[in-house]
Amino acid sequence: MKRITVIGTGYVGLVTGAGLSDFGNQVICTDINEDKINKLLSGEIPIYEPGLKELIDRNVSAGRLTFSTDIPPALKKSEVVIIAVWTPMGKNGGADLSAVKSVAKMIGENLNGYKVICTKSTVPIGTGKIIREIIEKISGDSQEFDVVSNPEFLREGSAVKDFLIPNRIVIGSESERAQKVMKQVYRPLFINETPIVTTDVLSAETIKYASNAFLAVKISYINELANLCDATGADVHLVARGMGLDGRISSKFLHPGPGFGGSCFPKDTSALVHMAKKENVEMKIVNAAITSNSIQWMQITNKLDTLFKDSFEGKTISILGLTFKANTDDVRQSPATPVIEYILKQKGNVRAYDPEGMANMKKLLPGINYCESLQKAVEGADGLMIMTEWHEFRAMDLKKIADLMSGNIIVDARNILDPKELKKNGFIFENVGRPNVK
Repeated sequence: MKRITVIGTGYVGLVTGAGLSDFGNQVICTDINEDKINKLLSGEIPIYEPGLKELIDRNVSAGRLTFSTDIPPALKKSEVVIIAVWTPMGKNGGADLSAVKSVAKMIGENLNGYKVICTKSTVPIGTGKIIREIIEKISGDSQEFDVVSNPEFLREGSAVKDFLIPNRIVIGSESERAQKVMKQVYRPLFINETPIVTTDVLSAETIKYASNAFLAVKISYINELANLCDATGADVHLVARGMGLDGRISSKFLHPGPGFGGSCFPKDTSALVHMAKKENVEMKIVNAAITSNSIQWMQITNKLDTLFKDSFEGKTISILGLTFKANTDDVRQSPATPVIEYILKQKGNVRAYDPEGMANMKKLLPGINYCESLQKAVEGADGLMIMTEWHEFRAMDLKKIADLMSGNIIVDARNILDPKELKKNGFIFENVGRPNVK
């Protein structure tokens, strides 16, 4: 059991802190945001993530997990410090490291004995060296410490499972002492023979970006194939299945749609390209994925234009799904945003519904009609667009939806509805890369 301080209670920090406490460690999750910590102290979870509240409640009750805004004392008590602050995209496309540098300075000011400083935030290659230099400068090189890169591979919507039952753990460090400490931190996974990849810091930092960029490329690739299938009449689902059965390819992330979004893929692909450019390396494939993804949402609005015969001025379009994927409340870089903006620009009216994402989307697009239920959103609508693959939308009673709507147009951007059932209930529809039903 290790005494751990996690700095940052965002998506990564909160899941990490709760998960490590569940492994038997004593964890303090800290943040400078008093409102966020007060919510956590009162039992409120500031993000939506299935299973996270239960995980937090269990470990708070067991006394292994606490929350605080008082970071210096927490640092002094800890053996391991985990940096899990947000690294947003900067103006030049690279990652903004201002929060990471601020934390490194704070660690240097409160270093009172050997500690492992572990970077969980997604940071550019070479950040470990920057952190070390800041801490050494501030602390006066008076105390021993090691810097470790321990990237996260959490999928929003299944992050708790991903943390507790991971595919692998990556520990990047040049210090055997630090690697031993981190293996103790993850001792239950080590005992269960979870693959633990030990590398140098630079390689660990690269693994994170390389993984996310590869998945982004895969998504953009299947989306371009879906666009081709739209043009030729082939079925992208059959194509993806035929591809995915090849073990070299696998079926994961071969799901066509309106493009990737969220807090990771857009900023991480951009940051990787930016880092490579600084080293005079051109990332042509990743660049192509970024470009392809930036216009994929237009494929969806083109379908809406076609069904409405190029004019839906004054028409009401129901948007089902605002988050970038299901099982999250995250609307960052969601394809629903440019789609809604396009409809409004064409003087259409928007009614929107999402099981978890409406509060966050209201901050971005306050001027549209947010509905309290799926039924309210589709009632009287001329058209309907499915932008997120929530199970609630998969289970829609299409006969009832047909009765509630004024029109009969549906664009299924996630391919979750049965084309035969759509046709049976009188809908004129488009999906992504699937031929129309005869």
